[in-house]
Amino acid sequence: MELKYQNQQLIRKWPGFTSQSVSVNGTALHYVQGGAGPVLICLPGWPQSWYSYHPVGSQLAKHFKVIVVDIRGMGDSATPPSGYDKKTMATDIYELMSQLDIDQAHVIGHDIGGMVASSLAYNFPQVVTSLILADGLHPNEGMMQMRLMPAPGKFGNKIDNEQPYTWWMGFNQVKGLPEQLLQGRYRYLLDWLFQYVMSDDSKMSDFDRSVYAAIYDQPERIRASNAWYQTFNQDIADAKTYSKFKMPVLGIASNVSYGFYQYALPMIADDYTIVHLKGTGHYMFEENPEAVYEAVLEHIARQPVSS
Repeated sequence: MELKYQNQQLIRKWPGFTSQSVSVNGTALHYVQGGAGPVLICLPGWPQSWYSYHPVGSQLAKHFKVIVVDIRGMGDSATPPSGYDKKTMATDIYELMSQLDIDQAHVIGHDIGGMVASSLAYNFPQVVTSLILADGLHPNEGMMQMRLMPAPGKFGNKIDNEQPYTWWMGFNQVKGLPEQLLQGRYRYLLDWLFQYVMSDDSKMSDFDRSVYAAIYDQPERIRASNAWYQTFNQDIADAKTYSKFKMPVLGIASNVSYGFYQYALPMIADDYTIVHLKGTGHYMFEENPEAVYEAVLEHIARQPVSS
């Protein structure tokens, strides 16, 4: 029997949170919010949704007003035909903040969400008190050097932290075919991906996998999520016009990204801190939620209070 998980069912796992939708920038965004205090906007990544923050959301809501957004094309947000470049997606978040009367916020992004969070900080720095990047940096020219073929002996059951082979970066560039191949079968991709990039994929529960499969089994969701990747050339061109971040930046790095963060963060930020989650794979909220929570709490405690 096909499982269908409604937001109102999932939100019950987050006491004090509500599920909302709003029209912004010519599209519709879904978000959940709860807690009180300085605003913390959370942006998820591929192939997940707002629900990916459940291991840390309720804890963070003890200290902050937490707003987790399904970015354009994700979860219960709309899947328009265009607008998946990160500058447009950042404008979505900026307009969401405006509608919610939020002048400033701390912003955390994971994976693709980190790309959108970066673009928000580049294009609307006045609204970002501090930036937290969890295994997700803005697309840059370095992507053009990614391997088409894996390095000899480096493509096994687990991703190689020094020479990772991320074949889905290419696969997600293809238009039309992924929808045909993956419709109703997305769980196969999810299971393979979690096993490959997580140090301990048992931390991604069967229930969570079913939640994400139910979302991405739909052709329009596959098409929209692939569009996040298909706009990388435009994102790279936009990145050439950006200056270094002036707000404080925290990089939370898994085993996969730590080496790259050591090189990349000094190039993009004047004020940065790197936290290495040793023994933790890419889906760090599930594998190491306590360390993520502590890193975010410590980082924000050092910053001015946002409104």
